[in-house]
Formats: sequence, structure tokens, C-alpha cells
Amino acid sequence: MLKEILKKIGGGWLFLIAVTLLYLGTAFFDTQAAWQGLTIFSKLFIKILPTLAIVFGLLFLSNLLIDTKTVVRHLGKGAKKGAWLIAVIGGIISAGPIYLWYPLLSDLKDKGMRMSLIAVFLYNRAVKIPLLPVMIYYFGVRIVAILTAYMIIFSILNGLIVEKILNIKGGNRK
Repeated sequence: MLKEILKKIGGGWLFLIAVTLLYLGTAFFDTQAAWQGLTIFSKLFIKILPTLAIVFGLLFLSNLLIDTKTVVRHLGKGAKKGAWLIAVIGGIISAGPIYLWYPLLSDLKDKGMRMSLIAVFLYNRAVKIPLLPVMIYYFGVRIVAILTAYMIIFSILNGLIVEKILNIKGGNRK
């Protein structure tokens, strides 16, 4: 009976309830610690709210404008070589904390995006355009260009390895 109720509530809500109860318990024994934790959480939440809004806005737009057939055609199993370029460029220009991109990538995966392209996207997040001038200043154009090229090449190799592992392990996956 209890198991069924917990299943209906869902893991996300159970986590929220557990954290709320922990905060209330902490507040009961140490009000200052609870208030400090709530203040830190509020500041962090306000700090990530703009990025969170952008990601959820992108999720909304992707659900509104991008249908499953489009994702499968451009980023799915039968996609052309341009899919790799889309994943590389998308990873390079993406900004903000990585964990905020997970919902969008999960949505695209559900619509048919290949796991190898998700790996390429995530790998290329290491190429940071705003940091390139600083890197060039310290290391020179040649080294930065070689390093960036290697990162892009190895991201694609990483994607191919992910694809091979997933095909071997679990059959054909999205």
C-alpha cells in the first residue's frame, strides 16, 4: 500500500518533501544554521535562474518547433555527417552550467537524437570561446589552434566509441 502511494507521488516530489523535512528539522534544533542554508540556497537559485530560464525556454521552443521527424532526420540514426558538425558547434557555443543542459539533451534523445552526438556535444563544452583570447595570450595561437582541433577531433572519436559500445552492449539504441 505504502509502496503504491510512494510510486504515485514520484521521486522528484519525494525528494522535495525529504529536503523540506530536513530543513524543518534543522530549524527546530538550530534556527541559525537553517536560516544560513536557506540564504545560501536563495542566492544560488537567483544566480542560476537566468540560465535556467534560457534552458527551459529552449525546451519550450524545441517542443513547439522541433518535431520528432526533424530530430531523427538531422540527428538520428540515419543522419548525415552534418549531424556531427551540429553537435560540435552546439557544444562549443553552449553556455551555463552543464546540469542545466541535461533536460534539453534528454528531450532531444527522446525525440531520436543519437547518444554519440550527445557525447560529442558534451565533450565540446570544454572548448570555451570566451577563454580563447586568454589562452592565446598565455600559450600562443598555434598551441591553442592545435589544442582546439584535437579536442574537436577527439570529441568525434569519443562519440564513435560511445556509439560502438552502446551498439555492442544493448543492441541498436537511439
